[in-house]
Amino acid sequence: MSLRRSLLGATLLTGLLATQAYAENTFKFAFQGTLKSLDPYSLNETFTLGTLNNVYEGLTRRGPDLQIRPALAESWEVVEPTRWRFHLRKDVKFHNGNDFTAADVVFSADRVRSEGSDLKTRIPADAKFEIVDDHTVDVVLTSPNPILHYEWDTWGIIDKEWAEANDSVRVTSASDQSATTISLQANGTGPFKITNHDAGVKTTLAANPDWWDAANKKYNVDTIEFATIASDATRVAALLSGEMDLVYPIPVQDIKRVNDNAATAALTGPELRTIFLGMDQMRDELLYSNIKGKNPFKDQRVREAFYHAIDIEAIKEKVMRNLSTPSSIMISPFMFDNASKIARLGYDPDASKNLLKEAGYADGFEVGMDCPNDRYVNDEAICQAVVAMLARVGIKVNLNAQPKAQYFAKVLASGGFDTSFYLLGWTPGSFDSWNVLSNLHGCRDEAGNGGMFNLGGYCNEDVDSLTAQILVENDPNKRLDLITQAYQITTAESAYIPLHQQGLAWGVSDGFDVVQRADNVLMLYHVNKK
Repeated sequence: MSLRRSLLGATLLTGLLATQAYAENTFKFAFQGTLKSLDPYSLNETFTLGTLNNVYEGLTRRGPDLQIRPALAESWEVVEPTRWRFHLRKDVKFHNGNDFTAADVVFSADRVRSEGSDLKTRIPADAKFEIVDDHTVDVVLTSPNPILHYEWDTWGIIDKEWAEANDSVRVTSASDQSATTISLQANGTGPFKITNHDAGVKTTLAANPDWWDAANKKYNVDTIEFATIASDATRVAALLSGEMDLVYPIPVQDIKRVNDNAATAALTGPELRTIFLGMDQMRDELLYSNIKGKNPFKDQRVREAFYHAIDIEAIKEKVMRNLSTPSSIMISPFMFDNASKIARLGYDPDASKNLLKEAGYADGFEVGMDCPNDRYVNDEAICQAVVAMLARVGIKVNLNAQPKAQYFAKVLASGGFDTSFYLLGWTPGSFDSWNVLSNLHGCRDEAGNGGMFNLGGYCNEDVDSLTAQILVENDPNKRLDLITQAYQITTAESAYIPLHQQGLAWGVSDGFDVVQRADNVLMLYHVNKK
């Protein structure tokens, strides 16, 4: 896998207003969306996982350059083609004082693949975890897997003893509104402990003095205060007034304002996330449409018509203020070397109308669209633009824009894939195309088995076959060819409508050092007060 490291990590000096003084080194930050459940397996969403990564740790972690580094596993090896051995770090304590052992890894492997988990794809379903001793675990596979551990930085290990004692063996799913111990409290091994959690409103963390990596501690913040500020204007005002030390995202139209303020700066850079539109291609009749007895999205001509109706340059210029890169595929070109070989369909309203006519929808039709309004950069504004563009070719879209907690509870597997047409963003946690092809394109059944985040149910058995080959292929050239073939098929079939890779825009004050990673994750041990 080739990553342009110059684009993957950016560090900027930022910090606290000079007029403020805290008794402790306190760092206050705000995000547009909420932190609801503290169960690290509830929601496969970057902000939630990234925030909880400061509390729970994986066997691996990623540095500012996003390269894989040891964490709770200090080393690993492939002892046989289908057997990996992980040597666990000794003398690690959970926040409640319990010892970290191999039993916790095996328990977490079972739990992350259990009902309700949104992170099931972190581990192959048929992988077996075997305890060699208290600090050694073998993972036995049914076939080779060169990227087994690529996503394990976001698979946080849970204390088996604590979970069993606190009725927290069951995963609290994204659509589960019940309060459980693990959804309201956290017990990890990480550098920060959660000391107070007002779900969806505010969370306070304190530095963990017993963190196993304290000898290499490079941060000096003691207390972290996180708050949800949904309003763009309020979020920016909180930064400019000194109420917050970091807010994100900041609207692209406010970047100059933040930079012009003497005590703040805008930290911008490329993000690896792809924003796209998906369509229900699985049901025989759409849940939300005036077309009854059939599903228009099963017809490739209709999907292409929607694609041709999207003026991506207008979205880039007017909605994103040029802080986006139009995409032809479902992965950032920085993670796929043959990206230039695949072109997106052009904006062509006439072609769109002709395709709709050929498909039997000369007068268009109505369809419901689900969209988050506090998850991605300008997400609701993008959806509103899409609604207007489709109206020009005769499609009436009834937009349902909701906060991300309600949105994800509705459209994900835990909500029964309750959507007909939607906007979603995806950063492959492995920074590899297999993740995209398996999660977003893999055939699934009504129960959700298969492509877990393939909300629209796209299915092509040839793509599934290629995806299976990609998983076990070690030769990089052969692997790249297989990936290219898969993307050529999915693009030709308009499986999705890729829009763009959004840009990162954080607003920060000038008394802290902060590292901005290209996966849009804020690691608090990369924050230092000057």
